[in-house]
Amino acid sequence: MSQRALVTGGLGYLGSILCEHLLDAGFRVRAVDNLLYGQGQQGLFHLCAQPKFDFVKGDVRDESVMRSALKDVDVVVHLAAIVGASACDRDPGMATSVNLDSVKLLNRLRSPQQLVIYPNTNSGYGSTEGTSYCTEETPLLPISLYGKTKCEAEMHLLESKNTITLRLATVFGMAPRMRLDLLVNDFVYRAVNDRAVVLFESHFKRNYIHIRDVVRAFLFVLRRHKDMAGKAFNVGLSDANLSKRELCERIKLQLPKFTFIDAPIGEDPDKRDYIVSNARIEGLGFRPVISLDLGIAELVKGFGYLRNSVHGNIV
Repeated sequence: MSQRALVTGGLGYLGSILCEHLLDAGFRVRAVDNLLYGQGQQGLFHLCAQPKFDFVKGDVRDESVMRSALKDVDVVVHLAAIVGASACDRDPGMATSVNLDSVKLLNRLRSPQQLVIYPNTNSGYGSTEGTSYCTEETPLLPISLYGKTKCEAEMHLLESKNTITLRLATVFGMAPRMRLDLLVNDFVYRAVNDRAVVLFESHFKRNYIHIRDVVRAFLFVLRRHKDMAGKAFNVGLSDANLSKRELCERIKLQLPKFTFIDAPIGEDPDKRDYIVSNARIEGLGFRPVISLDLGIAELVKGFGYLRNSVHGNIV
């Protein structure tokens, strides 16, 4: 009998790809999404022919929706969230209710036998001056409301049985529900369309990971969950702990006309300046397969087709 998975935020940037890969892996999949960003169901239309796929339009904060959605599922991947510091600051109440309260609701409604896999952000490490590797034992010191809600939700889950959290590096790559408010995606889009970007805090470092490698990480967890339960895992490219300027230099290798300059025009609300160790999950056998350079090439191709800027977490 097929295992059954519930994916909240199933039409989002990650969810739109994860649902397809779960089906390919033999899971029955139920996706829940409230279509907050007006993306419509088109991102999953291609899955309608799959008898093992079901879509529920609903809000993860609605107890009746979640109680019904949880019936008969073996695993929950809780992707639904207001993502990013700016998106959270626009409506702090909604951000708290979606990013934290919905996690508490899910944890209360699920049975102990139902595995929960939860994506946190490694921006929760805050500002570490990029001088030493952040491991899963490094204290979480989130600065923005986004980071605080995600880290508190992670802590809440890890205090319960049968939960695993993945602290994701900055994600990049093309997806059906595309986002341009992610650093690599944003910089490549500007390089393709404007041929220039103005950098602030260009020395700040962070880690990166391709969206399809994130999906592979979720599938890896499903295979190895007995060895991983109750723990957090950093997930990123170990050879891609790069500053903003270093990222631009990598983009320029593929788009030689791209220029970038420094200017004191802003600051990162999360103060993201850190390098990350992914040794814990790598020690279990997980390795990303898509390099930063391959991802940049993919984005250059994709943005050659995409000539608008509507893809961001803007309500």
